[in-house]
Amino acid sequence: MSEQPLNPTSADAPADAASDPAPAGSTAADAPAAAPTGPATDFTADEAAALRAASFERARRLRMEPRFPGGPAADPAGSHHERRIRSFQPRRSRVTTGQQEALERLWPKWGLDIDGKRVLDLAELFDGLPVVLEIGFGMGEATAQMAADDPGTGILAVDVHTPGQGNLLGLADKAGSTNVRVANGDAVILLREMLAPESLDGLRVYFPDPWPKARHHKRRLIQPEFLDLVAPVLKPGAIVHCATDWEPYAEQMLEVLTAHPRFANTAADGGYAPRPAFRPLTRFEGQGLDKGHVVHDLLFARV
Repeated sequence: MSEQPLNPTSADAPADAASDPAPAGSTAADAPAAAPTGPATDFTADEAAALRAASFERARRLRMEPRFPGGPAADPAGSHHERRIRSFQPRRSRVTTGQQEALERLWPKWGLDIDGKRVLDLAELFDGLPVVLEIGFGMGEATAQMAADDPGTGILAVDVHTPGQGNLLGLADKAGSTNVRVANGDAVILLREMLAPESLDGLRVYFPDPWPKARHHKRRLIQPEFLDLVAPVLKPGAIVHCATDWEPYAEQMLEVLTAHPRFANTAADGGYAPRPAFRPLTRFEGQGLDKGHVVHDLLFARV
């Protein structure tokens, strides 16, 4: 499950981004160089501004370069940069030989970039299966298990973590599962621009980044505006299933989902639901339970 939603790039950084720590896995090549300052330089203000602009452009090109030919793009919706706060944090980490092999072999068949340029035909993409969207799948173990356990349901799995994308493709292929498609990029663009009305049979958001600091709560994925995007693309009766081990975030999820007019709680008491049997107990979840965390599931139907 993904614990790393989006962190803004230089093009869309929020006002408080300057005080945030650098994303895990970032390198010097990812960061724009500061313009020369101090008495040892003779740059004018215009020349310093030009240097900064050139540095940002080099960093942008690095982000857009594919990690390897035929694989997921580093910045699939480069033309859709927006000044909005993102809920996920792209991470650069090493892609293993096995993950790269899976991406090179299977991405053309089962992968897609979220570029915002077309509306997906899910019936064609999944050979007519009902389709559930999963946002944030981490390394993909639980997603692969759910796909193997329920071959009659298609899973459109979205994440920005390249090693996880390769790992999920490899796991699905090893299990003989053909009902998984891996989408690379921003789920908001996918929901807003690439899915037809009432095309999804469900949404799964398992262990999203809780953004525990109060000043970062605005980055949490489950917000009224996000549900406004989700509701139109879900079929009536489709289930939104969220899970988290962060108690304050669970309370916010329950409050936001309960208040939205397009969703109804399936729990008779209006609270949290028992963990459904189809959601595997993940390694990440087990670590949280070992620390004394309480995991909450929320299941709301689109009305």
